[in-house]
Amino acid sequence: MSARRSRSPGGLEREVIACLAVAGVPMTASEVQAELGGDLAYNTVLTALSRLYAKEVLQRSSQGRAFAYRLAGNGPADAEAAATAHRMRMLLDAGKDRTNVLTRFVGSLDEETESLLRALLNEPESEDEP
Repeated sequence: MSARRSRSPGGLEREVIACLAVAGVPMTASEVQAELGGDLAYNTVLTALSRLYAKEVLQRSSQGRAFAYRLAGNGPADAEAAATAHRMRMLLDAGKDRTNVLTRFVGSLDEETESLLRALLNEPESEDEP
């Protein structure tokens, strides 16, 4: 049995984000796998990339028979923000009483964060957002 490196939840996704941030250019799953090294299977890397794409953390484009992935937005901070927003949406969607969850969430915010949230909610919607 081979020794496997244990990762924290989301650890591989953070490593993939960091790898793409350092590279600064789109990379295929094979290139990410080679850069990360270790004993990662190609399918493991491809799954992480696909999940990050579904979470809108990454963008992808065709490169031959594969996809090349790059960070969405303007770097690792935007990628991390997208991943966090996705987790928040998933938690909110899992709840049965959205009003209660949101009320408790907003009530737990410090004054500065609550003011920021109110300002964001009062901004006019952009035409290119869903």
